[in-house]
Amino acid sequence: MVEFEKEDRIDWAEFRLGNKQHISAVEFELVCQLHSKYYKHSFYKPCTCSPKTINRWIKDLNIIWDNGNKKD
Repeated sequence: MVEFEKEDRIDWAEFRLGNKQHISAVEFELVCQLHSKYYKHSFYKPCTCSPKTINRWIKDLNIIWDNGNKKD
């Protein structure tokens, strides 16, 4: 099972506090960095013209979050 490292867990907890329709450039960067790290692919920023990929990545990262927090 994959779990966030401590610093990434803190960053993702803060990201999850947001409750808005759009993410900032800093949040976009965070999603891209964490997804490439935990899903083992080259870092890249998907086109912002369609939110489909970034929304899927957020869901993917939330799966790691949910799995890691079951033991808390």
